[in-house]
Order: sequence, then C-alpha cells, then structure tokens
Amino acid sequence: MNPTEFILTIEDLTVSFDGFKAVDNLNLYIENNELRVVIGPNGAGKTTLLDLICGKTKATSGSIKFKNTELTRLAEHQIVRTGVGRKFQTPSIYENLTVYQNLEVSYPEGRSVLGSLFFNTTHAVQARVHSIAEEIFLIEQLNLQAALLSHGQKQWLEIGMLLMQDPELLMLDEPVAGMSAKERDLTADLLNRICKNRSVLVIEHDMEFVKKIAHKVTVLHQGKILAEGSMEKIQSNETVIDVYLGH
Repeated sequence: MNPTEFILTIEDLTVSFDGFKAVDNLNLYIENNELRVVIGPNGAGKTTLLDLICGKTKATSGSIKFKNTELTRLAEHQIVRTGVGRKFQTPSIYENLTVYQNLEVSYPEGRSVLGSLFFNTTHAVQARVHSIAEEIFLIEQLNLQAALLSHGQKQWLEIGMLLMQDPELLMLDEPVAGMSAKERDLTADLLNRICKNRSVLVIEHDMEFVKKIAHKVTVLHQGKILAEGSMEKIQSNETVIDVYLGH
C-alpha cells in the first residue's frame, strides 16, 4: 500500500526515559476509516504511544506522520488542530456544567479566547450538539449536570466532546474500563458507527470488547510490536498467548 493512503504513519519511533526504551523502534500504519485496537501487558508502551502521537511526550527519534504532517515537531494544541482527538483513561469533563454545555463548549469555534468572547450559539452548534448527544446515547440527559451521570455516561460524554471537534483520528485509552456489560455493548456499537468516517485507535484490555470492534489488532510488548492481524490470528499466536493472553 502506498504510504499516502495511511492516515497515520509511524516509523522508527523510539522514546527513552533515562535509558529505558518505553517505545522501541516502532512502525505502525493506520488506514483511513480503520478501527485499530492496541493490546499488550502493563508497561508494554501502549499509553506512551498515544502520548507520543498527541504530543504530550516528545519522541527521542523517529517519525509520526498524520496524513502528510510530521507531528513530532508540533505542540499538543497544534496536533489537535490537524484533526487528532484523544480521550484519556479518566474522563475529563466539566462536572458542574450540563451535558449540553459540555458539548457546546467543545465546538471548535469556542476554543480561542477571541472565539469564546464572540461565540454565539448558532443553529449549527445546536444541531451539532443534538446530533452528537443522540449518537452517544445522552439525548435525554442534555439538561442534566454532568456530575450526575453514571461512570459509563461520563465516558460517552467525553467521546462526544471529541466528536464535536470532528477529528479524523480519534484515540481512546481504555474506553470501557468500569462500564457495565450493557454500557460496553453500547460503546461497541458507538465505535463501530463512528469509524465509518474517521480512523479510531483504541487501547483496551477487555478481550470480549476487542472482538466486537477491532478491524485489526496490534500487540505491543516491551515497546515493540509482537504481532499484528485479525483478532482470530492474534488469539491463536503462540507467542502472544505466552506473553499476554495466557496470563
């Protein structure tokens, strides 16, 4: 495949912390509208990988290209503007605002200081808030204070806040941690829908959930790729079973 067909091209990516290579000469390629899941034991470098892509951690060496933009040279806020959205493990929402306000404040127009001074709630914003709320199963909770949502609903709200920005690459770190079985199923439906017009990169430990969503699975171990392929292929890989799935 031609490199320009990948939305994300990571080559020879390394990051060392005091001589310890958390990510070690990694190559990873993600296609348009692909839902990729990264799995692996604790300390494999999964969250560090997301930190590197979103600019929270700077690479020691190597390249991260989003479409054709080199991300390693950009600051975090510049990376967001290129179309990369990231959700962390714990939901960061505005607990004292309503669901509606959380979504509204995430609309790109309201982002700059100037933008927020002259930011009027237009029909476009209202329509977008309602359509996203519908998508994340919170249309009935629009006027509810975010602090009153269940843990799973807070996770959905944060995904919705990212969707308001319409990123072309959405990265989610353990999105179903702490969710009920029903919430996990709904989240699988949600992710399967939202990757129709964007790429989604998910880090997850819940193998049943991974089966429901992954187009392709990448297994990380000690900062390197141990295996890659369909969930079926990964589950029958002897090395992966030894290192990770067998535990």
